[in-house]
Amino acid sequence: MALFLKFLLAHFIGDFCFQPGSWVKDKEQHKLKSTKLYIHLVIHLAALLAVLGFDSHYWLGIVTIVFTHFIIDVFKIYAQKDDNKQLLFFADQILHILILLAVAHFYQPFDMDMSILMNDTLLILLTSLVFVTYVSAVLIKVTISKWAPVTDNDNHSSLEKAGRFIGILERLFVFGFIVTNHWEAIGFLLAAKSVFRFGDLKDAHDRKLTEYILIGTLLSFGLAIVAGLAYSYLT
Repeated sequence: MALFLKFLLAHFIGDFCFQPGSWVKDKEQHKLKSTKLYIHLVIHLAALLAVLGFDSHYWLGIVTIVFTHFIIDVFKIYAQKDDNKQLLFFADQILHILILLAVAHFYQPFDMDMSILMNDTLLILLTSLVFVTYVSAVLIKVTISKWAPVTDNDNHSSLEKAGRFIGILERLFVFGFIVTNHWEAIGFLLAAKSVFRFGDLKDAHDRKLTEYILIGTLLSFGLAIVAGLAYSYLT
């Protein structure tokens, strides 16, 4: 685990700490001709050498990590389009981490005990999180769909699917506050959302829209509270 964490630290340093957005754009634009691509690889190499204390014992692992990082990044650069950027970003990171795990296992073999996934507490947590995120979103949508007000379909008025993600995040926060016994934080979260929504509702001058948003918010918080209480009781 210690060796893998060293690899992971070097990866975070190279991919996030010392890779500005301008470098990413340069790689996307010039691809293999981008000098930033090769500087990026040198930074990864330097980070690996630093966290490993320049230990020559790991030279094969270092070469493997840097070379596979180059291959994965090049594939991502050429496969990337506007509609798959998010998917390729996460796939890219997962592949990098799997390579780090494989190299760490090569030097210090370890067993992956998958039986931990059958732990009752973990299963309850995973079920609760699925309920809080996706199941609750569908329940709320179905419940309040008949009251949905007619709004302007201007694409610039709101981010795509922003309301859905805001709802998921707020329920995750509420669930976390309850299981950690910080009920007072729920009030601050509700107040913060009310402040941000106040301007929209004031400008809309629409009582139906206000009631629609209020019902959705209370349902969202209520389902998250129920899930949090259920998890705390079952565990």
